[in-house]
Amino acid sequence: MSDQLPVLEDELENGEGSEELYERVNLVVDKGQEPIRIDKFIQNRIEGATRSKVQQAIEAGMVLVNDKPTKANYKVRPLDRLIVYSNRSPESNEIIPENIPLNIVYEDEDVMVINKPPGMVVHPGSGNPNGTLVNALAYYLSEDKENVVETIPRFGLVHRIDKNTSGLLVIAKSEKAMTDLAKQFFDHTVNRRYMALVWGDFEEDKGTVEAHVGRHQRLRKIMDVFPDGEHGKEAITHYEVLERFNYVTLIACKLETGRTHQIRVHMQHIRHPLFNDETYGGDRIVKGTVYTKYKQFIDNCFEVMPRHALHAQTLGFIHPKTRKPMLFESELPADFTAVLEKWRRYKRREED
Repeated sequence: MSDQLPVLEDELENGEGSEELYERVNLVVDKGQEPIRIDKFIQNRIEGATRSKVQQAIEAGMVLVNDKPTKANYKVRPLDRLIVYSNRSPESNEIIPENIPLNIVYEDEDVMVINKPPGMVVHPGSGNPNGTLVNALAYYLSEDKENVVETIPRFGLVHRIDKNTSGLLVIAKSEKAMTDLAKQFFDHTVNRRYMALVWGDFEEDKGTVEAHVGRHQRLRKIMDVFPDGEHGKEAITHYEVLERFNYVTLIACKLETGRTHQIRVHMQHIRHPLFNDETYGGDRIVKGTVYTKYKQFIDNCFEVMPRHALHAQTLGFIHPKTRKPMLFESELPADFTAVLEKWRRYKRREED
């Protein structure tokens, strides 16, 4: 265990194609298992685990038995279901605290909700050692700003969104909050609604995409869809048409699961890639005319919104301490609003 709480739930988009920054291990105790202390049982079952590290994880509430925190002296019973979180996030001395402004939507002693701007990477990684949301949080949450390096606080990312995706993120400020929120994400009880501008028109007003998502077999930095389920993990995206512009469509996406790049790769799969998504084929004209004026219009739109058109608009969860439902909404950022207005004007001109 490091001084940082771990980054959990690779399920939401990490956007950088980096290695997973946490590990969640599920264990089921054998039917014939003799009673044995849980710390010793886990040490024997997980390669590289030490007794002291397992005990630290238990004390931090990062080991669950039948969905509840446990103690190191608990003796496992046959068919007990164990969940063990282990930390792969950078050590605290690898985090560079930086005084970067944060748009804080909500904060109390247990959680923070941040409205992330486009262009900000969530977590330090290869090619992004600083300037990230984590660097900003390390500075903001430090009580002693003059000696910030020595006072980096504990906090945990429960999920991530892409560098060029804007919108809402929840941050855990304690081990208990982290474990509780992680379980909500894993159980798919968190309300997550995204706004996306995608290429093409839809025949139906609503639909669902069900196709496994996993790393591309050759290009390891991007994701791919595996409809037969042979590779990847189960992924389900529900979408609803909000506004049609003939050549592009504004939709709302609700995640039943949340895999890396899920919305982006699912929309590409059904031939509706996100507008200006350079990774999944949306940064060129997919639908429309061949006329020069139309091409210039698209180029102008790309200049107004030089990123894929995806915004995490709604985030709802149960507060880990009060157990009260929490629901947050984020307005579309300026670039997203501007590109929608351009499409509305273009559509009106075509209809006149």
